[in-house]
Amino acid sequence: MADSSAGHGAMEKSDREQRLRRYWDRQAGSYDRRMASVERRFFGDTRRWLCRQAAGDVLEVAAGTGLNLSHYPSGIRLTGVERSDPMLAVARRRARDLGLAADLRQGDARALEFPDERFDTVVCTFSLCAIPDEGVALAEMARVLRPGGLLLLADHVVSTSWPVRVLQALADAVSVPLQGEHYRRRPLPGVRAMGFGIERHERLKLGVIERFAARKPAAA
Repeated sequence: MADSSAGHGAMEKSDREQRLRRYWDRQAGSYDRRMASVERRFFGDTRRWLCRQAAGDVLEVAAGTGLNLSHYPSGIRLTGVERSDPMLAVARRRARDLGLAADLRQGDARALEFPDERFDTVVCTFSLCAIPDEGVALAEMARVLRPGGLLLLADHVVSTSWPVRVLQALADAVSVPLQGEHYRRRPLPGVRAMGFGIERHERLKLGVIERFAARKPAAA
């Protein structure tokens, strides 16, 4: 008799991902309003700090409602991918209002539809925390980045303060099953493990906010 456990596990994973996608779809209309106070209190100038370093052909992964769009420098060629269609619709409206000719399309951060070494810069802000298999997403970002290209990442990560880490563990117990959002992830070690050189790095708010620019090794 065939073992059906693997197929059952795959179905459970697919069901959970569909449920999480529906959750984020429902947030699209109110996301910007709900995030406004978080942006002011915790993120500060992080979006501008990160996006102003972008150059050339730029890919933004998990672009959400397009909150980064106003912070990019002129002259770049911007492509953005977002898995949630309702959030993508908000991002497209924002791009039109800003007069930006950005190519914003539906896509999965874990299976980017671009060829290897396509972009000069890859950006992802406050999104890896909610992407299942974040290591796969990081590997995809590295794959589509040209040798010598810049990876720009920011997220809320595990704190440098142990009392805050306790609170983050409690938050994970609720947020991970309900909305797939992790408060104790930290992408920096994974980026270093891929051989990237860290050029700029800052941690803010008791280490909870981490932002950095990492350079992909040049071709041999």
